Amino acid sequence: MTDLKFSVVIPYKQRLDNIRLVLSALAEQSMDRSDFEVLIGAMEYAPEFVSVAGEFTDRIDVVSILSADEWNLCQARNLALRQARGQVTLILDADMVLPPHFLDNLYDRHYAHGQNVCVLGQMIGYDDVVETDVEHVEAAPFSHYREVLAGLEERDEVVMDDRWNADQRQAFAAFPWVFARGGLVAVPTATVQEHGITYDVGFRGWGPEDQEWALRVALTGTPIVLGQEVYGLHLPHLRSVADNGRTAWLNNRYYLAKWPRLELELALAFGWSETARILPGVRAELAAAGERLGLGPRYGLGAVRGTVDGRAVVVVGAAVDRAAGTPGPETAALFDTRSPLTVLPLAGFALPYADGEIEECHVLPPVAGLDARYRDAVLREAERVALKVSTSAGTEPR
Repeated sequence: MTDLKFSVVIPYKQRLDNIRLVLSALAEQSMDRSDFEVLIGAMEYAPEFVSVAGEFTDRIDVVSILSADEWNLCQARNLALRQARGQVTLILDADMVLPPHFLDNLYDRHYAHGQNVCVLGQMIGYDDVVETDVEHVEAAPFSHYREVLAGLEERDEVVMDDRWNADQRQAFAAFPWVFARGGLVAVPTATVQEHGITYDVGFRGWGPEDQEWALRVALTGTPIVLGQEVYGLHLPHLRSVADNGRTAWLNNRYYLAKWPRLELELALAFGWSETARILPGVRAELAAAGERLGLGPRYGLGAVRGTVDGRAVVVVGAAVDRAAGTPGPETAALFDTRSPLTVLPLAGFALPYADGEIEECHVLPPVAGLDARYRDAVLREAERVALKVSTSAGTEPR
């Protein structure tokens, strides 16, 4: 570690106009250039990019780490992240333009005393366009964004990102990592290095890779907070909502397979805001269902995948020892004798399988004891993943 206050990490590929605007804003920071570095993980060998980066080296310290590998946002971030030397790593998309006092403000408010905290920044304009197809982009000159940012800095308070709204407070208090966006987030570099918190390159395309990264930050005991007057402007760029939706679906199942947590499966079924509201009640219902199994406090409801007569089968509402990751005796007896079993501590609201991936899903009696809304959610998911669903009395498919 050096005396640098910030390492600004930017992933990049083929957004030349935007990266020029981003670097223009960084070159006008009130913080002295000796206090921060800009690290760009560029996944292309493009002389045009190198030329643009070179336009700014007389005003800011820019280091580009180049790779010709296929585009992967997580890998691009990691290329730069692993080179960070500043006290704080600021992860910034190649589409975020910052106001001139951004770095000074972020440091003085949140890091001047060596705080170990992960700070989320507002991405102004992102929520307005995230569900909109963008097929053509005309970049405005930097003078336009400089003027907009100057107007924002004159305000007493800036709240223009949906995550900062009052109706999100319950969800943020319960799951702060869900609010992280890789477009604008800061964390102490020592925390990243001590715990090896790089981005998971198993995520491909648009999706929750930043939430999953922030979950691992939270699990280190590092608080995640909404930054005070920490914001930037999100620049327009090409976007296909349909393409993003396809990769997000796959990435969410990858996320669930990696972290089979109740709050995540509920969120995939009901959304995060609703999950924050219903989670205590769902936990109580599942605990009661576990008690009705009569196998002791170690056991609860889970999902078990294996083979029955050589066919791929998943059993939902199964008795599983969550600590040991093993099924109860009656559940194990449902499968072929030598079948390898995958045990997931999931109630079945969401499962990490593709549509029709499983030949048959057995929904066991404990599911029938759940509130109708939750029982129906489990049945819907069973019908999605399996070609055939067999159920117990009280849990008939719709």
